Amino acid sequence: MLNYDLTDEQNILRQTIREFAEREVAPVARELDEREEFSVPLTRKMAEVGLFGCFVSEEWGGSSMGYVGYIIAVEELARVDGSTAATVAAGNSLGIGPIYYFGSEEQKKRWLPRLCRGEILAAFGLTEPDAGSDAQASRTAAVLRGDEWVLNGSKIFITNATSAMAGVVTVQAVTDVRPDGRKELSCFLVPAGTPGCTAKAMHGKLMWRSSDTGELFFEDCKVPQANLLGQRGDGFKQMMQTLDGGRLSIAAMGLGGAQGAYELALNYAQQRKQFGMLIGKFQANAFKLATMAMELEAARNMLYKACWLREQHRPFGMVAAMSKLYCSEVFKRVATEAVQIHGGYGLMKEYNVERFFRDQKLLEIGEGTSEIQRIVISRHLGL
Repeated sequence: MLNYDLTDEQNILRQTIREFAEREVAPVARELDEREEFSVPLTRKMAEVGLFGCFVSEEWGGSSMGYVGYIIAVEELARVDGSTAATVAAGNSLGIGPIYYFGSEEQKKRWLPRLCRGEILAAFGLTEPDAGSDAQASRTAAVLRGDEWVLNGSKIFITNATSAMAGVVTVQAVTDVRPDGRKELSCFLVPAGTPGCTAKAMHGKLMWRSSDTGELFFEDCKVPQANLLGQRGDGFKQMMQTLDGGRLSIAAMGLGGAQGAYELALNYAQQRKQFGMLIGKFQANAFKLATMAMELEAARNMLYKACWLREQHRPFGMVAAMSKLYCSEVFKRVATEAVQIHGGYGLMKEYNVERFFRDQKLLEIGEGTSEIQRIVISRHLGL
């Protein structure tokens, strides 16, 4: 028997995070976006309500709310502001995830409690200037010298890597060449402030303007052997498994953003009058809103199913890719129509729908472009 009901705990979580987002995030989101300012105080407040370490067990300081609960939290933040949701999504799926799932007992003990308390943030160092969709094209290299690994190279578009809260980054690097000519890739934990590691904030973004995005440069950056994450040569596998989970949080951002844009359009259509009547009464606009509501329902069901599969320890990779692809593209369609319903006002920063329209584009590109998601899905189909 199918059961689409959320648990009482999940319903309470949704209400709690929605109230938090409307009380703490909504009043400052536009100003932070305008100034391209990452807010440490706001991030600390998110930590206080348990938004870091969502899927981590209580043993390591997490809130153990499960993946469905985590996705609901990201969804509710994204309903109000994409940048804030990005901080939480990247901080959990990409930052905490690799340490929690692949780290040694010592690495977990060192990093997870502080990360779950929100004292610091973790980042995910995969993308490079010449290695985006082709993640195996990494050029950043790590050489073992004595009891230290020496890293040289660079990373780009790394979320949570340069603010005052940046604590550690998981870095994929080439550690050897295999007999078949393929690169051996391994991952390393590099603490913020390690000599030889320089972080530079990136500005002038179209979207997620109050999220911390940066470049990382490694010049003879030395870390102890103990900072190797998992086994040598497992780096690419670790990164791909991390991205499977990350796709769920990006999908949640698409779903939440689409919900927020839809609500803005619906409210506007019920207030704005033209030709002597509310514009929501015109069939052209009513049909737009009906289509938005239908696609939101479909997107939510697909994403929640993917999260349920993950919680059941069943294969979820294909549905995660489908969810990421579908939710991001639903957000695109909803945000576009929401601006259209607002007319000229939708083009003005005074109206929040403009920010939703900009923030949407990242979701078709980040953590695997829409084109890459279709490749992933087709491979699951055996093509």
